[in-house]
Amino acid sequence: MDEANPKIFIPNTVEGVSSHAAGAIQLIWEVYKVSIGAACALSWPANRLVVQVLDDSTDPLIKQMVGEECERWRKRGINITYQNRENRKGYKAGAMKDGLKRSYVKECEYVAIFDADFRPEADFLRRTIPFLVDNPQLALVQARWTFVNADECLLARMQEMSLDYHFTVEQEVGSAIHAFFNFNGTAGVWRIAAINEAGGWKDRTTVEDMDLAVRASLRGWKFVYLGDLQAKNELPSTLTAFRFQQHRWSCGPANLFRKMMMEIVTNKKVKFWKKVYVVYSFFFVRKIIGHTVTFFFYCVVLPLTILVAEVHVPIWGAVYLPFVISILSSIGTPRSIHLLFYWILFENVMSLHRTKATFIGLLEAGRANEWVVTEKLGDSVNNKSKAGVAAKNKNSVTKAFKKPLFKFGERLHLLELGFAAFLFLCGCYDFVHGNNNYFVFLFLQAITFLIVGFGYVGIIV
Repeated sequence: MDEANPKIFIPNTVEGVSSHAAGAIQLIWEVYKVSIGAACALSWPANRLVVQVLDDSTDPLIKQMVGEECERWRKRGINITYQNRENRKGYKAGAMKDGLKRSYVKECEYVAIFDADFRPEADFLRRTIPFLVDNPQLALVQARWTFVNADECLLARMQEMSLDYHFTVEQEVGSAIHAFFNFNGTAGVWRIAAINEAGGWKDRTTVEDMDLAVRASLRGWKFVYLGDLQAKNELPSTLTAFRFQQHRWSCGPANLFRKMMMEIVTNKKVKFWKKVYVVYSFFFVRKIIGHTVTFFFYCVVLPLTILVAEVHVPIWGAVYLPFVISILSSIGTPRSIHLLFYWILFENVMSLHRTKATFIGLLEAGRANEWVVTEKLGDSVNNKSKAGVAAKNKNSVTKAFKKPLFKFGERLHLLELGFAAFLFLCGCYDFVHGNNNYFVFLFLQAITFLIVGFGYVGIIV
C-alpha cells in the first residue's frame, strides 16, 4: 500500500428521482453535475482514487445525463464508475451497502462520502486522510457543512441558524471532549475496516449514518470533527421539502433509540459514563426531549395556564431562561442575530412536527421508515452569472415545485392551523381577562402557526 497516498473510494450518492417537469429536471441535474465534478476534481493521485456514482433514480433522463457525465470524466482520466439500482430497497443505506460490495472497493482503505448536493474543496482529502493514517484507532473524520443558498429566503436562514449551532457547538464539543458525536451522513471520511467491524450499513431506520456511528463507537472506534474544513451544500428551499427532511431527522433517531437502547446499555467495550452520555444526552435529551418539551411548554402548557387563574408560571421560567438559551443557541450564526425572535417562533412551530415524528419513531408507527428525497434546486437559481441559467429556469422551478394554493393535503397543514386557532383564542382570553400580557406572544405565535399551516414559508418568488 502507498502510505503517503492510500487508495480511496468515493461514493457520490444520487438519491432516487422519479419524475418532474423538464425545468425542474434541468436544475436537479445541475446540482448533480456540480457535485460529481467536485468529487472528480479532488486533489489526489488519479490511480489511487475510485469515484463511484450511486444512483437510485428511475427517471430515464436523469439516468442518461448522470451516465454521460460519468463517461465525460472517465475520458479525462478519472477512475469513475456509474452504478444505477433498479429499486430503492434500503434507500441510502441500501445504495451504500451495494456500493461497498464492488470488487474494486476491496483495494481501498478509506471511503469519502458525499451526497449529491455536496461540493468538497479540492484539498478535502489532503486535509482529512492524514488523521486516519496517523491514528489507527480513528474511524471517521467529519467536516462541517456550509450553505450556498442560505440567503435565498427566510426559511433557509432559519435552517442555517439551527444547523450552525449543531456544527459549532454540538459537533465541536463532542469531538473536543472525546465524547460521542454523530456522523452527518456526508462530507466525512470513514475507515472501511471500521465500517465492516461495526456491521456495515443497515437500513432498519432512516438514519443509517447515525446507526453506523453509534455501532462503531460502541466497538471502541474514535471520531474527529474538523470545524475549519467546510463542504458546501444546499438547504431545502421549500417548506414541503424541509418538513420531509425534519420528519426523517426526528423520527429516525427516536426509532434507532428504541432499537439500540439495550445494546448500548449492555455494551462492555465502552465506559459507563460514555454509555450514559449516549443514552441520556445524545438520544434522550437532544433527540427526544428537546423539541418535545419546547412544543408542550410553549404551545400547550403556557397557553392553558391563562385559562386557569390558580396556575402561575414565574417570569424567569417563561421568558428569561428560555431567552438566554435561545441567545446561546444562535451563537453559531451571529449574522442572523436580528432574526432571533422569528427563529424562536418558527422553531416552536416546527417542534410540533418534530414531536409528532418522534412519537412515530418511538412507537414504530406507519411512517416510521418513510424516506422522501429532500429536493434540492441548486444555488444556480439565484446566480444568474452561471452559464445556462436564465429567468426561464427560475420560472420552471416555480412551476415544478410550487403547489396549487389550496390543494388539500399538500399545501394546508391542518394540525398547525388548529394550533393557530387554539393559541389565538387563548390570546384573546388573556387580553380580555388575563393579567400577565402573554397575549402578545400568543398572537405572534398563532400568526406563525397560521403562516406555516398555509405553507407560506420558503416560497421561491
